[in-house]
Amino acid sequence: MTFSLATWNINSVRLRAPIVCKLLSEEAPDVLCLQECKSPIDKIPVEDFAALGYTHMVARGQKGYNGVAILSRLPIEDVGDKDFAGLGHARHVAARLENGVTIHNFYVPAGGDVPDREVNEKFGQKLDYLTEMRDWFRDEAPARSILVGDLNIAPREDDVWNHKQLLKIVSHTPIEVDHFHQVMEAGKWQDVTRADIPEGLLYSWWSYRAKDWDAADKGRRLDHVWATSDIASAGHSSRVLRPARGWEKPSDHAPVFASFDL
Repeated sequence: MTFSLATWNINSVRLRAPIVCKLLSEEAPDVLCLQECKSPIDKIPVEDFAALGYTHMVARGQKGYNGVAILSRLPIEDVGDKDFAGLGHARHVAARLENGVTIHNFYVPAGGDVPDREVNEKFGQKLDYLTEMRDWFRDEAPARSILVGDLNIAPREDDVWNHKQLLKIVSHTPIEVDHFHQVMEAGKWQDVTRADIPEGLLYSWWSYRAKDWDAADKGRRLDHVWATSDIASAGHSSRVLRPARGWEKPSDHAPVFASFDL
């Protein structure tokens, strides 16, 4: 079984339903994982997606903030969620395909602006969230699993436009990158995107603050596709759909794709 998957922080699924439909129509991934849906589940425009063949959805929502959803053309089973760090936020949901592969969809807290938990509660929450992810994967080792989402960390030097300038900027600080790697190691996760695209600058997010995001190109790779070591070699065809960042009323993130032969 070969299936394609995409992950995309959509920054409001209702506001941006037209470009979700554009992606589904033009790119047709079998599974689309969305983050920052900012919608209760009953307000997600499921009819629009079902009309394009995406008749299955597993989601967790809340009004105005956070929210994660997995849309699929393939049958999926809801296999739960975790409230890491006790935040009460809709930031994780998991679904299982008929071939037994579990897909985890995550929206890790951004962490605010100051990388110091003593003065910035949000940064502490981010680190605690990652620590609890690590502990969960240590306690319950994942197998035949894919993890995707906006993890809000750009771990490598070539995942940001300027490594030295961003070392003290939230999303690229050494302590965040260390927590990121601890999560990966705990679950024996492998970075599918960088296995496919091992070298070179690669971004999935560009700030709204830039007047011309494309020309400035001050991006970061915040969105990730991982797989457990037992199936990671089945991943291929990774790419970032950069043009989506320039679509009408865009998200500040671009979708990240991968395919799997399982």
